[in-house]
Amino acid sequence: MKLKIATLFLIYIFSISYVNCQAKIIKTQTPPRPAGQKDVLQLRCEPIPTVRIAFIGLGMRGPGAVERMTHIPGVEIVALCDVLQKNTISANKILAKRGFPAAQEFYGDTTVWRKVTALPNVDLIYVATDWKHHAQIGVQAMKDGKHVAIEVPAAMNLKEIWDLINTSEKTRKHCMQLENCVYDFFELTTLNMVQQGLLGEIIHGEGAYIHGLQPYWDAYWNNWRMDYNRTHRGDVYPTHGLGPVCQAMNIHRGDRLQYLVAVDTKAIGNPEFIKKKTGKEVTGFRNGDHTMTMIATEKQKSILIEHNVTSPRPYSRMYQLTGTKGFANKYPVEGYALEQEMVGNDIAPNHENLTAHKFVPDSIRTRLMKKYRHPIAKDIEDLAKQVGGHGGMDFIMDYRLIYCLQKGLPLDMDVYDLAEWCCIIPLSEISLDNNSSPVQIPDFTRGLWNKLPKLEFAK
Repeated sequence: MKLKIATLFLIYIFSISYVNCQAKIIKTQTPPRPAGQKDVLQLRCEPIPTVRIAFIGLGMRGPGAVERMTHIPGVEIVALCDVLQKNTISANKILAKRGFPAAQEFYGDTTVWRKVTALPNVDLIYVATDWKHHAQIGVQAMKDGKHVAIEVPAAMNLKEIWDLINTSEKTRKHCMQLENCVYDFFELTTLNMVQQGLLGEIIHGEGAYIHGLQPYWDAYWNNWRMDYNRTHRGDVYPTHGLGPVCQAMNIHRGDRLQYLVAVDTKAIGNPEFIKKKTGKEVTGFRNGDHTMTMIATEKQKSILIEHNVTSPRPYSRMYQLTGTKGFANKYPVEGYALEQEMVGNDIAPNHENLTAHKFVPDSIRTRLMKKYRHPIAKDIEDLAKQVGGHGGMDFIMDYRLIYCLQKGLPLDMDVYDLAEWCCIIPLSEISLDNNSSPVQIPDFTRGLWNKLPKLEFAK
């Protein structure tokens, strides 16, 4: 009930802000594109038949990525880097088990990665470190002539975001955020439905990261994630929820994020966790237990993103799309609601009681998901589920990254996706620190948000 009231309050704040946004909106700066620099929309680079990869960060996410890459043809793993030697040794054991030659190991401190980005025999730097090193490594990797793939969130503030954009544009190197959730099977299938017109025009989307992290806090090296929540306010992990919604709405491919409004609760859960662990009272903890961020787009569409890593709520990325002809929902149950004429006789011939006011029966949902299975998942779905990585979506993400590099194709996600999905971190904090004022979202394409007509994955 409290959450419902909070949501209604946020919608009220958002509606008031919408009416008065021109007068009250907090402006952000968009630096001009440097002379001689051009955009990287649909960037194509020389094909790389055999992609040589160096991994930086082998704590929680890195080892899984190393293992997944061994299942993709045309991959060489040439370097492994981490602060801790035991992590590079463990990663090399993964390679040995899979029949791969040992990779060169780098370890010792938080600057050793500089030796890795400078290696001459590397095409791709795969970054899975703590958040505060993501953008720094990404920028240097591109300057050193490498493509870069960075775990989420790839940048924590606007300076880091613009540094990544400018470096990618200047060097003509790919800079992709490793947002795995856009490759989950329900999200991919729903995206295909949207692109085929099944849901009509998408006018509202919802996403979230609801995940109690109490069992995992101690696994983060040097307590970096809790420390970030302790010193920062806002949605510090928005990309899992926002990414799939932005793709369905063709953000910077015909529409753009315009401004946001954020509301949060007080901080209770994480300070209590720290007190229970250390016996010390916690004061000044910045990040509230629950944060809600409403976003308006240029084409007058809306997005709701939520963040909560401390409550006992079941895991949820929300993922809802409201269209003029249909509705998709993933959590807590997967379902579609469609108008009769949108289902098609091949899916539901003479079916009674099929309305847009409730989910279609499971039998019809199953047939819809089979019919609209996304093309990029069709040929590798079984292998993806076998290899794994959050049920297979991580493998599809890695597979597509390597496939596009090998073929010289544009990547599925570009540096502007990275920017738009990460900018919620600093901008939601600005909104909260200014009594939930609306905050302008920069046009990270610098005027080219409608240059592309829609989202397309290269084939």
